[in-house]
Amino acid sequence: MSVTILYEVHDNLYVNLTNQCPCACTFCLRQTRDHMENSDTLWLSREPSVEEVKEAFRGRDLTRYREVVFCGFGEPTVRLDALLEVAAFVKETYGKPTRIDTNGLADLIWGEPTAHKLEGLIDTVSISLNTPDKERYYELTRSRFGIGSFDAMLAYAADCKKYVPHVVMTTVATTITEEEEEQCRKICERLGVTYRIRPWED
Repeated sequence: MSVTILYEVHDNLYVNLTNQCPCACTFCLRQTRDHMENSDTLWLSREPSVEEVKEAFRGRDLTRYREVVFCGFGEPTVRLDALLEVAAFVKETYGKPTRIDTNGLADLIWGEPTAHKLEGLIDTVSISLNTPDKERYYELTRSRFGIGSFDAMLAYAADCKKYVPHVVMTTVATTITEEEEEQCRKICERLGVTYRIRPWED
């Protein structure tokens, strides 16, 4: 099995740091595929070192990409220290905007507040809101942290707002009702973050 560290989606370059995740979401793409359109398998035989990730970047023409996104077949904040070191490298070397696509459970993963560590290194945090209801959220994500995961995710979003220029919360089109989407919109307004409905991908 290969170690796919970087892969392309549209005009962005994605970083695959880990396959670990505290959730087992019912809708997760990795349940039905092992790769994305322009990648080899994203299942890692081992997690790449920071130096390996940097070396993978050196083999790419970064002018081709709009954004560097930390998102692979796992929750990127599981390897938060590595993520931050790579983000600093990307900023210093290439000056590219950086984004984390996350389930928003970093504080539960690490047992402490983590959003402040993103300051100056991450430009956008995109958090999967999924649903406005905490019970339904737990049913969908099957988080190992239990029913309290929903409130912890909202608290993380609010904290990120203090340190990161752009905080986005997302749901997937067609997976919830218009009424639920409106409830999600109100949650995001209350938190002062952007609400985005993502297209469905199968």
